[in-house]
Amino acid sequence: MTDSLTDLYELKDNSLKARSITMARHIQLVFFSAAWALLLWAQCVSTLRFTRGDFPDGFAFGAATSAYQYEGAAAEGGRSPSIWDTFTHSAIERNTDGGTGDIASDGYHKYKQDVKLMSDIGLEAYRFTISWSRLIPGGRGAVNPKGLQFYNNLMDDLVKEGIKINAVLYHMDLPQILEDEYGGWISPKIIEDFTAYANVCFHEFGDRVAHWTTMLQPNALAQGAYDIGELPPNHCSYPFGSNCAVGNSTTEPYLFIHHSLLAHASTVYLYRRKYKAAQKGIIGLNLYTMWFYPFTDSKIDIEATERAKTFLFGWILHPLVFGDYPETMRKITGSRLPSFSSYESELVTHAFDFIGLNHYTSVYTNNRPNTIEGPLQDLSADLAILFRDTKDAPPSAMQLRPGTMVDPHGLELILEYFQEKYGNLTFYIQENGYGGSDGTLNDLERIDYLTKYIAGTLKAIRKGADVRGYNVWSLFDLYELFGGFKSHYGLVAVDFDTDERRRQPRHSAHWYSDFLKNNAAIELEYDFTTKISHAQI
Repeated sequence: MTDSLTDLYELKDNSLKARSITMARHIQLVFFSAAWALLLWAQCVSTLRFTRGDFPDGFAFGAATSAYQYEGAAAEGGRSPSIWDTFTHSAIERNTDGGTGDIASDGYHKYKQDVKLMSDIGLEAYRFTISWSRLIPGGRGAVNPKGLQFYNNLMDDLVKEGIKINAVLYHMDLPQILEDEYGGWISPKIIEDFTAYANVCFHEFGDRVAHWTTMLQPNALAQGAYDIGELPPNHCSYPFGSNCAVGNSTTEPYLFIHHSLLAHASTVYLYRRKYKAAQKGIIGLNLYTMWFYPFTDSKIDIEATERAKTFLFGWILHPLVFGDYPETMRKITGSRLPSFSSYESELVTHAFDFIGLNHYTSVYTNNRPNTIEGPLQDLSADLAILFRDTKDAPPSAMQLRPGTMVDPHGLELILEYFQEKYGNLTFYIQENGYGGSDGTLNDLERIDYLTKYIAGTLKAIRKGADVRGYNVWSLFDLYELFGGFKSHYGLVAVDFDTDERRRQPRHSAHWYSDFLKNNAAIELEYDFTTKISHAQI
């Protein structure tokens, strides 16, 4: 009996020893697995530390505004109504966000103190737009002396402060008189009138402006203004848009882009022939961009994503680089897509020194089955794409408003895409920013957003992208396209509830100033295993 118990105890003891050894080995395995995973994670997560001095020589940091959204004084100084005035003063259902730019940020009266603020922040460049209806109220012909004086005074003050001038000729402020006379941008008559307006600007301001942009984001305006009617001049047709008195959604988006490209090319030709040698400036065109991720890995969603890039980017860049529209667009739209004559093709090809990007976000895209019955389609139906801000967001057939995805890697990807598709073009990030709804001065989320996108810009440059400038949207709180006075994009807060439109620099303005003036270091962790993060804008 004793021997049996002894054997039993020895058996149990040996079993416990074996289990202890197994447990030790298991713990050891878990430890080494965790250490290996930590090592892999450390290789994927990288800390990017940089200063203003890490950007290339000649790179300029600045901020941006737009005339109607900033100037105010809509009925002062000889200015005539533009299509944007007409739009915001129209029936409330056409202007769902309310408000107008009649006063806006009152920049017309406060530009002197605003230039001083720019200097205090340390801006190296300022991108603003010239109001066609303020400079030439009749659309053509006589120049308005008070409008001319305003822009001369503004530019003189910028020069005194050493701030580079990035002037834009057009951003939805077509004189209403030209819209009434011949339909504005849907008529080829706009080409001559726009070129004549540009000639005045080059002649009067070109001694101080070395950086011209002809138009802002025509690719977004095509859908927003001439397909669904959400933007001036509020053109659309049933059943593709609503609350529009005039328009043809089937053809007008394509006419608008065609005439925009020809007006742009005509203006570039004029500048190069008559002004460039003496003024030594550069001239380009602006695109509204976002990066597109396929919603699924299916072939049809991948094809839809490529179609989105072709329609929204290739629509502009393909003619400028190759002299004609992409074949994919031609197959889908047929005769609704205008054709370039051989002379026009030659005029458009290489009619740019740079491409400006208004870039805010990335989106998911997937194929949308054709839901249009009958022979007519609009731009949205031609695209046949659904867009989502996030994987869980409801889909939309249009993507005009800045989305919610904070994805600086998307900016890197779009610059890589352009380089692969169109060669090593020169780019300026002309708008990038974050809009809060509460208007707080302690805007840490904006600082986080700008930190990530400035870092993304530097990373793209280090990968070979030729990016030469970056502008925050916006310098001040403005009257926004979407949101009116409810959205706050400004580095500087503006109190719209008072006639004084009091300015207060936000925390982000001080942060940006420290980066620009004091070469303060920015440190950011990049997790390369997760390239996309989400935040509400």
